[in-house]
Amino acid sequence: MGEVRYDIDPLGRKIIGKVAWRLIPFMVVLYFLNYLDRVNVSFAALTMNADLGFSATVYGNGAGMLFLGYVVFMIPSNLILDRIGVRRWVAPITIMWGLLASLMAFVQGPVSFYVLRFVLGAAEAGFFPGMILYLTYWFPSTVRGRITSLFLLAIPLSSVVGAPVSTVLLDISAWGFKGWQWLFLIQGVPDILARLPGVQIPYRQPPKRRVAEAAGAGVADPYARCRAATAYAR
Repeated sequence: MGEVRYDIDPLGRKIIGKVAWRLIPFMVVLYFLNYLDRVNVSFAALTMNADLGFSATVYGNGAGMLFLGYVVFMIPSNLILDRIGVRRWVAPITIMWGLLASLMAFVQGPVSFYVLRFVLGAAEAGFFPGMILYLTYWFPSTVRGRITSLFLLAIPLSSVVGAPVSTVLLDISAWGFKGWQWLFLIQGVPDILARLPGVQIPYRQPPKRRVAEAAGAGVADPYARCRAATAYAR
């Protein structure tokens, strides 16, 4: 069976470009912050392990606890997202992982390290899968791969920007806090600020009923959903 291809008409390009411009930059910023809070422990470990007396085993177990929490809560978190919508769910979990990332500055030993990493993973679990699900609400499958690749630019950006910033923060020592503590404190703040009133996902999740009606039964138009959703969000 040959591949089914759809031509992108001028209206389709305009609509997809408009929606992408409204959604992707903010989503990239959030994922950048999300990924940075996930991996900044590797930079903090350069001095944290010695200060707290962590062995390589303790550090490795703690670093891995994040992914345990991530796996356990990924599906429940996304079920909630699909039920109540992106705006109502992404905002609280973003604030939560920002607070938890900052609380990493107050780790005292292996137990608190393990607990905070696990809870941080639970808080972050709903974001990336949720954003991928969110993209399916707005973009047809024919362009979704390109849109997703733009969203994933946040991963290399978090390394390019996060590494030098983390190195600078590790050299700070003030008010009784050491460099690795300042790293956690400062890098958790942007997540909280990103969820201030007025800073949010630009578009509401399009209602499935409205999209289905606009697309029409049996109409093989990959842009019908995007057109309907854009009309709804204006």
